[in-house]
Amino acid sequence: MKFQRSVLGNGLRILTIPMPSFESVTVLVMVNAGSRFETKRNNGISHFLEHMAFKGTKKRPSAIEISSLIDGIGGEFNAFTGKETTGFYIKSSSNHLDLSLDVLSDMLNNSLLNPKEIDKERGVILEEINLYEDTPARKIGDIYERLLYGDTPMGWDIAGEKDVIKKIQKEDFLSYMKSLYSADNITVVVAGGINSKKATELIEKYFGKMSKFATLRYKKVVEDQKKPKVFLKQKKTEQAHIMIGFRTVPLEHKDHYALSVLSAVLGGGMSSRLFHEVREKRGLAYYVRTSSDHYTDCGSLVSTAGVDPKRVEEAVAVIVEQYHGISNFKFPISNEELKKAKEFLKGHFVLELEDSRAVAGFYGSQELLEKKIDSPEEIIEKIKKVTLEEVQAAAKRYFVNNGLNLAAIGNFADGQRFEKLLHL
Repeated sequence: MKFQRSVLGNGLRILTIPMPSFESVTVLVMVNAGSRFETKRNNGISHFLEHMAFKGTKKRPSAIEISSLIDGIGGEFNAFTGKETTGFYIKSSSNHLDLSLDVLSDMLNNSLLNPKEIDKERGVILEEINLYEDTPARKIGDIYERLLYGDTPMGWDIAGEKDVIKKIQKEDFLSYMKSLYSADNITVVVAGGINSKKATELIEKYFGKMSKFATLRYKKVVEDQKKPKVFLKQKKTEQAHIMIGFRTVPLEHKDHYALSVLSAVLGGGMSSRLFHEVREKRGLAYYVRTSSDHYTDCGSLVSTAGVDPKRVEEAVAVIVEQYHGISNFKFPISNEELKKAKEFLKGHFVLELEDSRAVAGFYGSQELLEKKIDSPEEIIEKIKKVTLEEVQAAAKRYFVNNGLNLAAIGNFADGQRFEKLLHL
């Protein structure tokens, strides 16, 4: 899968990825802006702005006009907000590429940010926050990152705090955009059944006049953990939700792929170690999985599970025992496990990239967050090259007490009952 990259005079970056067998196309506008760029005063504004983008422009003054236009071509449109990026996309038939670029550029450059619409969407955001609070399987990730990064932008919820959301006004959105939505802080990605030359010309037509200015920078994460940490969110639930993991490395670190393979060994599918030990062997959980997650300056390998509250301590002990067993070679990883984990990663990666939207996100995030863009073939080759010695070394290096953390949601009085379990 080949891509073409170009840069406009205003610094805006363009990536085009022709996928000849596709009749659809995804246009994705990604901005190097997210919740880690926020302050206490505007926490949640990145996500709130994502919602407001589809609420009307000078050319298309209402949300219904925009949605009717996209629905009228059988397209899909949505947006997403992370801690380091925000994205807006339209997926449609390839012959509607011009319209998709027109709508997305209009949203970024000419959003009305009507105060009445802001007030209406404020209610939507508040209900979304309530939804997360009532869905522990989703909320546990926020609790875990709060434990890792504390009272800093990286530790705050992307959706924001209710008291802050209630106060955000049009001027706050305008100020935020003027600090981050510079042309050279944006990548436009087009993936699907396209001609790269024509797509690039259209992008220049619609985005070439965007202004360029100095953008806000974030404060890097400072990690100085000395011992295992526990953070509990008390909530009456039928199922306890836990996340147990370790601090690891940033996105571009050399151990990135070894950690990905290690996470697959532990919790990558129904034949993984933790799925077998926690669910199949002991019946402690419905779901259990492990992931290796990375930001530009920090990372974590973490296992997540929904377990019987009466047996939560047993589940924690089993997971910690597996971490311990791999790092001290009591339960060494076999060559067969290594092979299976690598095939699991490669297979899921290939399946994911059968969608033009996923392809656009794959390339766009690399352009914004990494120094070099790797093709899917290069990624697969890096996974192939991971050795058993590298995976074992990563476990030994990162599965250590001073990087171990446990977050939990459930009806627990205090964390002392868990702290005694967190020792490797």
